[in-house]
Amino acid sequence: MGFKCGIVGLPNVGKSTLFNALTKTASAQAANFPFCTIEPNIGEVAVPDERLEKIASIAGSKEIIPTRLNFVDIAGLVKGASKGEGLGNQFLANIRETDAIAYVLRCFENDDIVHVSGMIDPIIDAQIVETELMIADLESLKKRISGLEKKIRGQDKNAKLTLDLIYRSIKVLEEDRPARFVERTEDEEKAFKELQLLTSKPVLYVCNVNEDGAANGNELTKQVEQYASEQEAAMVVISAEIESQLAQLETEEQLEYLSELGLTEPGLNRLIKQGYKLLDLITYFTAGPKETKAWTIKKGTKAPQAAGVIHTDFEKGFIRAQTISYDDYIEYGGELGAKNAGKARDEGKEYIVNDGDVMLFKFNN
Repeated sequence: MGFKCGIVGLPNVGKSTLFNALTKTASAQAANFPFCTIEPNIGEVAVPDERLEKIASIAGSKEIIPTRLNFVDIAGLVKGASKGEGLGNQFLANIRETDAIAYVLRCFENDDIVHVSGMIDPIIDAQIVETELMIADLESLKKRISGLEKKIRGQDKNAKLTLDLIYRSIKVLEEDRPARFVERTEDEEKAFKELQLLTSKPVLYVCNVNEDGAANGNELTKQVEQYASEQEAAMVVISAEIESQLAQLETEEQLEYLSELGLTEPGLNRLIKQGYKLLDLITYFTAGPKETKAWTIKKGTKAPQAAGVIHTDFEKGFIRAQTISYDDYIEYGGELGAKNAGKARDEGKEYIVNDGDVMLFKFNN
């Protein structure tokens, strides 16, 4: 699995249209009225990586298996959602299970598509959505205080750590800042994640533009770019309209259509790249006659933990990992050529896996 991304936004910003296009499905009903998505929709897409086919071709693999990314489409939020406005906060729980949240922001003018607040301002839209998530976080935190205080009276040390994090989180949220700005140590990170705060998750602003703004953005996307920098978030410009067209075309037709628009790749590819960068994710590969497969891990992951992504037994019984860099694998024509050139290394438990490594794990059963 690559990562799980929640898609949120106000009604009529093109959120469900984008979801449909990205997942090439029609499971999320897209229409020009608020709340057309009445329950979360989950879609899965293959993470595009041109390295896969090159490795598979050299390895003579029968099958190519890319890593996959989940999109969770959440019904459109409105101001007051956390207080029960619109569809209320019944969908917020679905965001808690995601690794990152993509805020779809309307960055296009179209008189035929009504905006729920009557004006086009992507920064205000982002703030409305985030405020609702912050209010939900505050309510969630305050509900836990009394139970933790009881545990502390019973000498529970973990409860003391958690309560301290809660008070610090409440302070940040009451300052109108999302929980991702809460300062914490590396030792506190696990406990902080267990709070499952909606606004602690990394944010990717997705600027939905019309066809004219797809290649270079527009004035509205420039505003979002500045805002994203201030918010320590990422941003990407995508046209849901173009993605919808691409979803209906074959690969060669897609490339021709993109070229005509001055684009080199679909918006999905750009969104995934930004998501990987935001979450500090990298890819390593396993290759053989049966299959070539991509695996997603956090940057800085050591070899045993990388092996554990394949199977927990690989991590428990880890001995070593034969490792060939992607460039060497291609240059020397695969595993045998790399070995003969002295480019296949045996790495131990402390080896930090690099993006593009082609790996073969040795382990005890």
